[in-house]
Amino acid sequence: MVRRTSLEGAACPVARSLDVIGDWWSLLIVRDAFDGLRRFGEFQRSLGLAKNILAGRLRTLLAHGILEQVPASDGSAYQEYVLTPKGRALFPVVVGLRQWGEAFFYVPGEPHSVLVDSKAGKPVRPLEVRAEDGRLLGPDDAVVRKAGVPGA
Repeated sequence: MVRRTSLEGAACPVARSLDVIGDWWSLLIVRDAFDGLRRFGEFQRSLGLAKNILAGRLRTLLAHGILEQVPASDGSAYQEYVLTPKGRALFPVVVGLRQWGEAFFYVPGEPHSVLVDSKAGKPVRPLEVRAEDGRLLGPDDAVVRKAGVPGA
């Protein structure tokens, strides 16, 4: 079996993040948790994922504080998986991926799920990246200051 290179100590925050949530199963588990799934069997039915792979991804998400196990909400002996504040902070990441997918992977008029504001019942506006002063930023309007690089 090929061993994956760890990016845990990388200088880049994107690389460190992908080290934990970079495989598609992990992000789909997080997506399902946002949709209200809480139990192992619910995740397995939703994803059609082998139990051993699901168990491994859940262990990783637990170990990194993205999910936590809590007693079942129905009082049964089961444990449930819930998003921690760190996991809930992934909401804009999941929304951004969703909106990118809607924009580039569906033909006009092709049906797909839609994220709606639960209070207003209307679709969520596209995410925007804004400067501290409120200006809309695009890829050419920002630069990464690398850690430990003189003048950065």
